Amino acid sequence: MEILNINDVAVNQKELEIKVDKATFDAEVDKAFKKNVGKINIPGFRKGKAPRAIVEKMYGKGVFYEDALNALIPGVYEEALKESKLDVVSRPDFDVKSIDDDGVVLTAKVFVKPDVTVSEYKGLKAEREKVEITDEAVDAEIDRVRERNARIIDVTDRAAKTGDEVVLDFDGYVDGKQFDGGKAEKHNLKLGSGQFIPGFEDQVAGKSIGENFDVNVTFPEDYQEKTLAGKAATFKCLIHEIKETELPELNDEFVKDVSEFDTVDEYKADVKAKLEKDANKAADQKLDEALMDALCEKLVGEIPECMFENETENCIADYENRLRYQGLSLEMFMKYTGQDMEALKKQFRPQAEKQVKTRLALEYVAKTEALEATDDEVEEEYKKIAEGYGIDVEKVKESISADAIKSDIVVGKAVLFVRENADVSGGKKKTTRKSTKKAAPAADEAPAAEEAPAADSEVKKAAPKKTTKKSTSSAAATEEAPASDAAAEEKPAAPKKTTRKPAAKKTEDKAE
Repeated sequence: MEILNINDVAVNQKELEIKVDKATFDAEVDKAFKKNVGKINIPGFRKGKAPRAIVEKMYGKGVFYEDALNALIPGVYEEALKESKLDVVSRPDFDVKSIDDDGVVLTAKVFVKPDVTVSEYKGLKAEREKVEITDEAVDAEIDRVRERNARIIDVTDRAAKTGDEVVLDFDGYVDGKQFDGGKAEKHNLKLGSGQFIPGFEDQVAGKSIGENFDVNVTFPEDYQEKTLAGKAATFKCLIHEIKETELPELNDEFVKDVSEFDTVDEYKADVKAKLEKDANKAADQKLDEALMDALCEKLVGEIPECMFENETENCIADYENRLRYQGLSLEMFMKYTGQDMEALKKQFRPQAEKQVKTRLALEYVAKTEALEATDDEVEEEYKKIAEGYGIDVEKVKESISADAIKSDIVVGKAVLFVRENADVSGGKKKTTRKSTKKAAPAADEAPAAEEAPAADSEVKKAAPKKTTKKSTSSAAATEEAPASDAAAEEKPAAPKKTTRKPAAKKTEDKAE
């Protein structure tokens, strides 16, 4: 292999002119002949036994050129990239310039990483949110722990009230006729959760077990089922059970059950400290995002379109992996949401553009400030990745090059440099948090400055609600209403003796 020329085709686009000597090409053609000759019929010869010269005479001298080139090009191109030291960011566009007695001359058009500058990266202005944890926030967090350790009591001596969970039958009618999805038996509903259409739960409150009653409501104008939108409906209802959630008393005994502390005061102090830690981490992340936005605005240079397209594909691939962990395929997700691949690309495009620009800007800062990664830092990052995935360090080294690790470490240092040299107002500026972003093999992959929408939140809105009852109801429930705490953490009905549920594990209930 020999690089004859490297030509400038357009802005950030190069053309490699590569020569492959005749002997190398002939050897590959011979391999292609031997691979295909068994399928060739030539009159006068047994199938697969015709000499190469006879086959080429009948079908043409170049009959095996395409297979030979397809086998030859990947290795030749990789070797040419190493020799040229071009930082390529696109797939190559190959062409055969000539095939003659001197060998083969190929051309490969590629886009390369652009030379960009950042007009200003010191003194960037940003505001950090002030972190203040109120007593109310601490109490709310502790109440969530109490709810996880609550007991469920069967109520028989009073009517249902807001906050109760009822088990009821309902049968819906519009214009005197039943409609699809408006009937269910022994359906669990927490009153006050907003799970059903407005007014439904309010009218169930005040009713008792065994009482037959009507609920009269009007479907919202923007209801998802257009045939029901804006129409008045009557639901005939019957309550079978009423259940009340009883929270444990907040005292020292409860604290000992759910934490490593002995007193309520100690527990509250620990909860507050953890909330402050989380709030400060969130404030730092928002600060970094604001600084990265400001940094991107100072970026000067023409970026190849292919970098945005490639990063968009990377974002979708990452999102697909997150969906797969939740047991949902990308195809199923698009079916639920009514999206196609083009719509998904449009959704992720802004994120991809920001990530590409952020990465390029940070690489410029790192280069300008001569930021480097030490061998010890590289080894430490390999260990972190191995521990995170639960695999051997050597396996990580086989899949991710040291250069990729160094690049990510240096970019992380650039983030820290920008933050340390920023003009930050508002809350206290933190400058000691070291970037721990996972290394990625792709040289042009940007740090995840802006997360994609959480897969589970979108699926919950789009997917039909599950039920284990005898029949389902989609018409009574509002599509937009978030699942209540009771629905999110569904508890089995407690026996009438109202034995308390076991306390949650201490490590799970320290309000992390």
